Amino acid sequence: GSLSLAVSLPTMLMGFARYSRDRSFGVIGQNRRFILFMAAGSLVGAFAGGLLLGVVPSAVLLPTLAAILLVSAMKVWRHV
Repeated sequence: GSLSLAVSLPTMLMGFARYSRDRSFGVIGQNRRFILFMAAGSLVGAFAGGLLLGVVPSAVLLPTLAAILLVSAMKVWRHV
């Protein structure tokens, strides 16, 4: 709740301040279409996950999420 907000808000503000100084946000303008697709996918995924939370037991959802994150991390690791 409020404790996580108290920790994450200053962290986000410092990150925005740091990256705005070195013009890292310029990449966003160059990849606007990709970012819009990623944002739309995140919103749809969050909505679907919220709906599944009451239907599918967390014993199934959590390992599924862990598997998705593991596969994503492996794909990122290979392309870096």
